Amino acid sequence: MQITEVSVVPVDEDKLRAYVNITIDDCFMVRGLKVIRGAKGLFVAMPNKKGKNGLFRDVAHPLNMETRKMIEDKVLEQYEETAGVGPQDSALAS
Repeated sequence: MQITEVSVVPVDEDKLRAYVNITIDDCFMVRGLKVIRGAKGLFVAMPNKKGKNGLFRDVAHPLNMETRKMIEDKVLEQYEETAGVGPQDSALAS
C-alpha cells in the first residue's frame, strides 16, 4: 500500500493546523484527516464523527502502527512543505 497523493489545506485555528485528504494506491481517498499541534508537537488525527452520545469515533483508521507511521510521515512531510514549517515541530522528529 502506498500513499499516492496528499492534499493539505493549512488553517490557523488554535491547535488545528491543517485539514488533509489522502489517496491510497491511486484508487481510494480518505478525507478529513487533521494535523493537530499537541503537547509533544504535530500529529495526525484520523477522520472522525460525533455520535448520538456526544463521543467522537474514528470513521477510518490504520489497523497497525506501521501503517499509522507511514500515513503520519507522508502527511506531516507534505504539511511541512505546504505550510513552511520544519520537522522540529513534528512529534515524529524525535
